[in-house]
Amino acid sequence: MIAADRPDRRFARLFVVEADGTMRDLPRAVLATLFDPCDLVVANDAATLPASLHGMHVPSDEAIEIRLAGWLSLPDPIRFVAIAFGTGDHRTRTEDRLPPPPLSPGDRLQLGPLDAVVERLLDHPRLVELRFPGNRAAVLAGLARHGRPIQYAHVPEPLALWDVWTKIAAGPVAFEVPSAGFALDWLALQAWRRRDVGFATLTHAAGVSSTGDPALDLRLPFDEPYRIPEHTATQVARAKLGGNRIIAIGTSAVRALEAAANPDGNVRAGIGIATGRIARGTRLHVVDAILTGVHQPGESHFELLRAFADDALLAKASAAFTAYRYRTHEFGDSMLLNRQPLHLWREQDRAAS
Repeated sequence: MIAADRPDRRFARLFVVEADGTMRDLPRAVLATLFDPCDLVVANDAATLPASLHGMHVPSDEAIEIRLAGWLSLPDPIRFVAIAFGTGDHRTRTEDRLPPPPLSPGDRLQLGPLDAVVERLLDHPRLVELRFPGNRAAVLAGLARHGRPIQYAHVPEPLALWDVWTKIAAGPVAFEVPSAGFALDWLALQAWRRRDVGFATLTHAAGVSSTGDPALDLRLPFDEPYRIPEHTATQVARAKLGGNRIIAIGTSAVRALEAAANPDGNVRAGIGIATGRIARGTRLHVVDAILTGVHQPGESHFELLRAFADDALLAKASAAFTAYRYRTHEFGDSMLLNRQPLHLWREQDRAAS
């Protein structure tokens, strides 16, 4: 498949997979017409932090890049989970990046205008808990002045922060863009309102999509905090009561909704932590369909899709992506995947055995 290398969304496409396995190749501009009155679309409104920080490992005087990757406490911008790299930048493939200098608790890092301290290593020489001495305002100002968006080698030109903000971006809490939201624009929202399709938001601190290390990648996604407004929880309950679909925009919205789910399919309003993986065998209580990017087997995002459809159907969709030359990654094309009924899974599992 082709990696989309720039934020050009004018000619994006949409691959629709229905619950019965029917597949359609469409322009993404038709997205606003695909949902029924009283269906509910739920999107992640997190804006993206400038979470890549280049600087110096003070004890060794060697270059280092820090990628902030997780919050220890959502309202606290002073302490983070972070991934460390050695010299180099995003133009080198993440898996080919040099390791950082050896890190130890107490090491000081000079990251532009920010000082940081390694508080502890987290069971891997590149995964650390990091603290920025100072107050909230100073740390946020330092991130804004010195940080850059996390990006990867498939996008060679440096991205500006606004390149990784969706149209609905609000509070800056995501470490990478919740990129499924790039499919949304004001025309789609206006069309849904006219057709009585519901729209609601939540805030989920979407984390990194790749660490460059196979062992660390197996831990993805990390624990991620979220906030579900009372109004969104009420809209979910109303849609469920009416037998209407809940469509999540992106894997982060799925994680938040399912982490906050009650057994009856309603969700709890408030702040929580999405832990663990959603994968094959995970029972979904809330979400009926997901709008997502084009993901490939082995990626943590693809693993989440296995909760919506069996492997045979996902393999067929992946083959179609290749045949139709769909574009991958955050600026790529989209897929609308409807959850398969449980009885179809059982029939296909029996056939495979």
